Amino acid sequence: MRAFQSHGKSRISQQLQQLLVLSIAAACNAAYADDTDMSDEISTVEINAPRRVANEKLLLDRVSSGSRLDMSVRETPASISIVDRSTIEARGASDTQQILNGVPGITAASPPGSAGFVSYRGFSGSQITQLFNGITVQYDAIAARPIDSWIIDRVETVGGASSFLYGSGAVGGSINYITKLANRDGNATDVFSSAGTNNSAVLAAGFNRQISGDNAETSDNNTANYLRIDVSRSANDGDGDYSIEGERRRASTVAVSLLSDITPQLSHTLAYEYQNEIVKRPYWGTPVLNPIAGTAVIDSNLRFKNYNAEDGRYDQSVQWLRSMIDYRLSDATSFKNTLYHYQALRNYRNIETYRYTPDNSMIQRSGGLLQRHEQDMTGNRFEVLHKATLAGLASDWAAGADYSVNRVTRFPRSYPGVIDTVSPYDFNPGEFFDIPGMTLGNGPDKTNRTTTLAVFLENRTQLLSQLALVSALRHDQIDLTVTNKREVTPTNPAFFKRSYQPTTGRLGLVYDITPHANVYVQYSTAADPPSGVLSTANLAQVQDFGLTTGRQFEVGSKIDFWNGRGNATIAAYTITRKNLAIADVNNPGMTLPVGRQSSKGIELAFGVRASQALKVQGNLALVSAQYDDFMENVNGIAVSRAGKRPTNTPTSVANLWLDYSFMPNWSAGADARYVSSVFANNANTVRASAYTIFGVNLSYRLQQNTTITARIKNLTDKIYAAYITGTPMVYLGAPRTFEVSLAANF
Repeated sequence: MRAFQSHGKSRISQQLQQLLVLSIAAACNAAYADDTDMSDEISTVEINAPRRVANEKLLLDRVSSGSRLDMSVRETPASISIVDRSTIEARGASDTQQILNGVPGITAASPPGSAGFVSYRGFSGSQITQLFNGITVQYDAIAARPIDSWIIDRVETVGGASSFLYGSGAVGGSINYITKLANRDGNATDVFSSAGTNNSAVLAAGFNRQISGDNAETSDNNTANYLRIDVSRSANDGDGDYSIEGERRRASTVAVSLLSDITPQLSHTLAYEYQNEIVKRPYWGTPVLNPIAGTAVIDSNLRFKNYNAEDGRYDQSVQWLRSMIDYRLSDATSFKNTLYHYQALRNYRNIETYRYTPDNSMIQRSGGLLQRHEQDMTGNRFEVLHKATLAGLASDWAAGADYSVNRVTRFPRSYPGVIDTVSPYDFNPGEFFDIPGMTLGNGPDKTNRTTTLAVFLENRTQLLSQLALVSALRHDQIDLTVTNKREVTPTNPAFFKRSYQPTTGRLGLVYDITPHANVYVQYSTAADPPSGVLSTANLAQVQDFGLTTGRQFEVGSKIDFWNGRGNATIAAYTITRKNLAIADVNNPGMTLPVGRQSSKGIELAFGVRASQALKVQGNLALVSAQYDDFMENVNGIAVSRAGKRPTNTPTSVANLWLDYSFMPNWSAGADARYVSSVFANNANTVRASAYTIFGVNLSYRLQQNTTITARIKNLTDKIYAAYITGTPMVYLGAPRTFEVSLAANF
């Protein structure tokens, strides 16, 4: 089969294979190490204990993304999903996008121009807030580009309106990527390596150690210090039969953290994360054949064709630094302060748009863009948690403030017209700087400075033994200033500023039917910028508009059943978003803030240990999303899109995972994912077909702490669109891939 063809002549492939062999040897050596030397370490990490089952008892987990009240998933009146580390590994999710695609109702894709795309509960783009350790950089569609999953400890999601937690945005939901941190759970070392189709390879390692303190030989004081380091390196060469022509990717991630227990009440964590990615000749999509109507059709012979320039490129470098102080004043009161800094640099150099000529004989390439993004953000968040009583009722309070300054400068240079017309099959991709007017160097366009000061308050009061009231309130002061770096015009002034003051909140009730089952109801609100993203907004996008507002009603239930061998959640919701910018019927060149968009849906998730050997997990999401009042400017004419579905929004998404253990050391698994069709434009005249993809895996435990796994993704080699643009082009999902991996912990 072509998908499994090897390419032994590749020097990169040989090097990565050597690294894989070395890591296997190291893991096996550790597994056979002398029992006396390893006894303390083994007892600390409890490798003889059964590994946590993916999705097992997640309803009892404390969740940081749905509230600051230190509540469990079950206690929170919202639809919350957790993909923990065990689940990430069991599903073979190699990056954050693959993690997200296992969450109920979420579809995620990474087309280079919008690499952080997520659709959730009928909304997408800036209407979904994506956080890194609880912090948003306010540029999520770009900044939330998938990263390798090795440094991720878990991903938490909150469905629906949730601006009351982390600020503007989050009409459709919030996503929080939480990285690994130093901990007190004992010394541990993890190693992972994989190699697969088209010279893809990953090498990763990490460890957690107590390096000083009462239990460390090197300490001469009572301060305990714990160090964690995680690093990964991944590569993919586009020279195989089942890979995008000419595309090559290299990525590295590093996470380092130091936890210091200064006193029994006071601790400090210093954390640093680094992400670097370089993609040469990135794939931007496959053109759709004419006529462009109905179901989009592509020439399957062009599945792996790349129409980007020979020297096309995307690269990014991201750094995070956090200083976190935790102080426990008493058993009832604790404080936390997080000082954070974010810095990112991104570069684009690509030909981005491809369209067939009317007779489908040639392809026109256009949309040459040379772009640079420079972004930095500094902020501080202070939180207090107090457990008390209110009129004799147990009442927990959380309050705090968050201040941040976010600066984004873009350096765009574009050539929007047709660059050339080439044969679909055999052509010279050319060099990017052969495009007329394209020269080396970048010139700044404008700098957007967004200053945010927020105060927030949450409460949970136990009204009755089985009934709790949960509430939250947040107020933001958002100040935007934009400094023009180019020629001053009436529509592009030298400087302008805008201010916004949204107040958002939540009110919910949770009723425990039994100790293992509850029902809840909640009302929550959200607000997002009129331009979608203030970090890149121009005057026309914000001149006459306030924040877009949203509200959600949700009811649901969370249960454990079958003596704890199964759990399930169900939620039904309706969301309304108002004050969208729409075209003025009487003046189509102008816009009015009177639009309306809505969605309603149902989500179901479950996990069952059917027997000691068989585990089943699954989820299903159904959503009906539409524009209720929306006028689109089409060639100077205002056209109503009322009743139309937003682009790239499926009506149904389903996932299923089966895991079966057999014989002492073997296990096998299978998975399936279904996504319904989506539309490419607001007129709903072009759609991408629904698809179903399958995967299988087989694992063998070499030793108690060492497992080798073979995995096939997209088993049937389905050709499907992960994303579709209005051009239209389709961004194709990954073909059938095979990989073998080794994981060890000791």
